[in-house]
Amino acid sequence: MPKYNLFVCKSCHSSAQKRPENPPFDGAILIDKLNDLCHEKLLHNELEIKPVECLWACNQGCVVAASYPDKPTYLFVNLTPGESATALLYFMQLYIKSDKGNVVWKQIPELLQSAIFAQIPPSNNS
Repeated sequence: MPKYNLFVCKSCHSSAQKRPENPPFDGAILIDKLNDLCHEKLLHNELEIKPVECLWACNQGCVVAASYPDKPTYLFVNLTPGESATALLYFMQLYIKSDKGNVVWKQIPELLQSAIFAQIPPSNNS
C-alpha cells in the first residue's frame, strides 16, 4: 500500500526574509521538524516526508505539496518552519482519514488556510 506524501522543497526560504547564502534554508529546517514530529506522532508508517530540490514556486516562500493516489494534491506556500510543521501534520491526519481527500475547510488549521495555493484534482478524476 502506498504511503501518503509530503513533498517539501529543501531549498525554499521565507519570502519575508533574504535567503541566506549558506544552508540551512527554511525548507530544510521544516523537513527536520516534520520528520521529528512524524516519528513522535507515530505517523511514519502512513506518511513519507520527501525532500525535493525545488517545487518551482520560489517567490512563494516555503512550499509543500501533500499527495496520495486517487486524492487531490494540496499545495501550500509561504510556510514558516517553526509553526507550520505541527499544522501540516494535523492536516495530513485529516487528509489520511478522508475517503476522497477532501478536507473540510473549517477543520484545516488557520495557519494553513491562508497558505493553500491550490487543490489539484486527482489524475483519474473525470
